[in-house]
Amino acid sequence: MYMESGLIHIYCGDGKGKTSAAAGLAIRAAGRGKKILFVRFLKNENSGELKILDKIPEIDVVYPEKSYGFYSSLSGEQKKEAAETYRALWERTVRLISAKLYDVLVADEFMAAYNYGLIPDEEALRFLREKPKELEVVLTGRNPDPRLVELADYVSEIRKIRHPFDRGVTAREGIEY
Repeated sequence: MYMESGLIHIYCGDGKGKTSAAAGLAIRAAGRGKKILFVRFLKNENSGELKILDKIPEIDVVYPEKSYGFYSSLSGEQKKEAAETYRALWERTVRLISAKLYDVLVADEFMAAYNYGLIPDEEALRFLREKPKELEVVLTGRNPDPRLVELADYVSEIRKIRHPFDRGVTAREGIEY
């Protein structure tokens, strides 16, 4: 089931398409019979790609029961609750990967959870350094820590040149979510 040698990908930047790129890779891998764990951090679970990913038997999508919205706008109590939730999600991810049932791990919005301290940085770095040799890992989000970039085999930056949001156009169902 495992690939010969799994690599680490980072899809980062301020442009639209990081999750779409990760979902595309997950679909491609599923099409080749790989088993994918798609974990969503700090993202509303009401997004279009989940409706299709959930229908693909080779892809297991995991996300917290509760969505918190933008972390920076949360109260202190909400941040504490979110930290406990995302810490538990990280621990679940590590347990699932250690069972060696998956060929690919996609950690969507990993950078935000990591940068806000919701995923312990040293623990995450150790996980990536010691991951199963065959496991392919995809991390998405803005502003990756240079230590993560150093560990990665692929780093793709998606840069915004223009976005309708800048003109006041809100997120549209099926396009942005």
